[in-house]
Amino acid sequence: MIRCSAEKTVIREGALLSAAEARAGGIDLAGAARNTLAARILAAHQAPDAAHDGQLHVRFDALASHDITYVGIIQTARASGLREFPLPYVLTNCHNSLCAVGGTINEDDHIFGLAAARKYGGIFVPPHLAVIHQYMREMMTSCGGMILGSDSHTRYGALGVMGVGEGGPELVKQLLGKTWDVAVPEVVAVWLEGAPAPGVGPQDVALALIGAVFRNGFVKNKVLEFMGPGVDALSVDFRCGVDVMTTETACLSSIWRTDGKVREWLGLHGRAADYRELRLEGPACYDALVRIDLSAVEPMIALPFHPSNVHTVAEVAAHAGELLGEVEEEAVRLFGEAGKGLRLRSKIRDGGVIADQGIIAGCAGGTFENISMASAILGTWKKANPAFSFSVYPASVPQAVALVNNGATERLMTLGAIVKTAFCGPCFGAGDTPAHGALSLRHSTRNFPNREGSKPGEGQLAAVALMDARSIAATAANGGRLTPATELDWDSPDLRVDLKYHFNPEIYKRRVYNGFGHAEPETELVFGPNIADWPEISPLPEHLVLEVASVITDPVTTTDELIPSGETSSLRSNPQRLSEFTLSRKDPAYVGRAKAARALERARLADPDDAEALARVRALVDVCAGQPAVGAMLSGPQPLRRVGMGSLIFALRPGDGSAREQAASCQKVLGGWANLAVEYATKRYRSNLVNWGILPFIVEEDMAQALKPGDFLLLPHIRAAVAGGEPTVFAALVHTTAEKGPWAEQVALSLRDLSDGERQILLDGCLINHYARTRGV
Repeated sequence: MIRCSAEKTVIREGALLSAAEARAGGIDLAGAARNTLAARILAAHQAPDAAHDGQLHVRFDALASHDITYVGIIQTARASGLREFPLPYVLTNCHNSLCAVGGTINEDDHIFGLAAARKYGGIFVPPHLAVIHQYMREMMTSCGGMILGSDSHTRYGALGVMGVGEGGPELVKQLLGKTWDVAVPEVVAVWLEGAPAPGVGPQDVALALIGAVFRNGFVKNKVLEFMGPGVDALSVDFRCGVDVMTTETACLSSIWRTDGKVREWLGLHGRAADYRELRLEGPACYDALVRIDLSAVEPMIALPFHPSNVHTVAEVAAHAGELLGEVEEEAVRLFGEAGKGLRLRSKIRDGGVIADQGIIAGCAGGTFENISMASAILGTWKKANPAFSFSVYPASVPQAVALVNNGATERLMTLGAIVKTAFCGPCFGAGDTPAHGALSLRHSTRNFPNREGSKPGEGQLAAVALMDARSIAATAANGGRLTPATELDWDSPDLRVDLKYHFNPEIYKRRVYNGFGHAEPETELVFGPNIADWPEISPLPEHLVLEVASVITDPVTTTDELIPSGETSSLRSNPQRLSEFTLSRKDPAYVGRAKAARALERARLADPDDAEALARVRALVDVCAGQPAVGAMLSGPQPLRRVGMGSLIFALRPGDGSAREQAASCQKVLGGWANLAVEYATKRYRSNLVNWGILPFIVEEDMAQALKPGDFLLLPHIRAAVAGGEPTVFAALVHTTAEKGPWAEQVALSLRDLSDGERQILLDGCLINHYARTRGV
């Protein structure tokens, strides 16, 4: 089904060549590497005034945010000198659109967003009209372009656009005329051949791909380029459904060759002028190859608690006891005693697995084609199960209207589905939260622990398995019994004849505010009581004393675990209030430890002779008597003017998942100065750390055994080390044990791969400080 090769591969005239075959044919591999679609698009977006330092310095064509992220981005940009949006910036309202938690604060954010669109010249998409990525697909994509979004699933490669999901500060840079700086990425060819069987959908192909490449990091921080004859067999909706899920492979971005189907799709949306054929022009060399036989892909399912926990639906049905038992064991490992409350093997009844809920939603599931196919499959209805709930969320109102017109909505609702408005809630835990112990089947993007909205601290646990809309509908038709769509007898409709799509542009014309190029600077921003400015952040001190506030030894730590999604999203416009939830589902003691360290920092800033803070630092320095650099930290008068205090976290591989900057900024608000990690799961999380002034250290894996909460890390002359570009920093790690009392050891920490710009942001303390300094504020 899927074969991966780490060898360089050349595509020439529609054929795959090994590196040896290419060289034998006279192909220059270095030159051919510049012929990939990704390389050509990136080169076209390189800023003309960029430094020649071996990195890419990219300016994007458009930006996109939603109502969890845009308030913080605009607040940061305002503090950094924003006057007008210099490029199209779309503000959608698809995450906090229910306005169900927190009183007025969600709608207050929406009012702020509309005022900001007027003041700075933005594009405002009201709540319930479209989810972020569907609107961008329908209205903002232009072949050969690049779009930056403050959402990790910013992927528009199937429409010929390289989409990148980053944390908010990277969008701030674009709003201020700066660049997105990144090392030249490797490009991996994804060669598609064959055609998917009826009943196999885009989520099946995507999950098969994720299962093949995520855990081994095969495509991490690389660009996926989709090629091959199999592309012709896929509709544009199908391609988009695969493409949006490439985020879960940990790749950097994606791009597909374009063809007549893309031209027709853009034409249907009144944007024929945005079409351009993207095809290889001469041989192109790729750093690796993923080869997918679409005809061999079966209906797939990703069991909890990650999209890479992939099996075929048939395999889970046949070996349910074993596989669901493994999930139960993982729940205990993740949640301790509380994890025993997830008894998924109780779902095995009458020789099958009986699910409790089915949901088709969002940028991955809620498209016209997915829902149309689900409607046709649900028409094979066999038996009812009142305990099985089935909800469908079209990804935009134009899609919803088209589904009404082709009869899909009537069929769905008649046969028991609940059709709702465009909303991302089921993807991140703010809608259709299942019951405790329930098994939910979702065509959405992620199934991380508790992302569906449960609260383990209150004894609540639920489980989400990812499936394609087709098999979810088949399961619904079969009374909730886990069923692959390929097992049902149904007639697949011809989308070009039976379910032809029509886009109604009036829907957006009447509701969307488009102020790009027409800023109204006299407009006053409207601040609700929950919209707060960022607290003042200090520059990097000469020395640091940091308490280890949390040690996480999970193989991967998601951004959902660093800062929970769901109802806390309503607090995203208030940095102080949101920070109270940092690591609340993974390490509830973290906030208290971080606050205690922050209290000492605040005390020493208020009074450089503060007795408690000085005594604390002196006691730690005395333990490190054998390390002269540490002893020098307290030399001279009022040493606390030079010694910053705060906290750090250790995690093996933090940052998988969302682009949300709050995973880093909340640590900063609580006084965090560093992360220690064996590696960072994504580029975007590491960038968030740097942009919020948090040192992204790399350490050896055995550090996990050496650390415990309550230890202290002393970093003498850290400012000089960062300024000087030192790749290795030596620090003192102070432990306290019952056997030995307080004792210290020297440890080496790596700060490799920091660019000059990143080092300066760290020195200034955060991106806001950096721009304030460069503006002379």
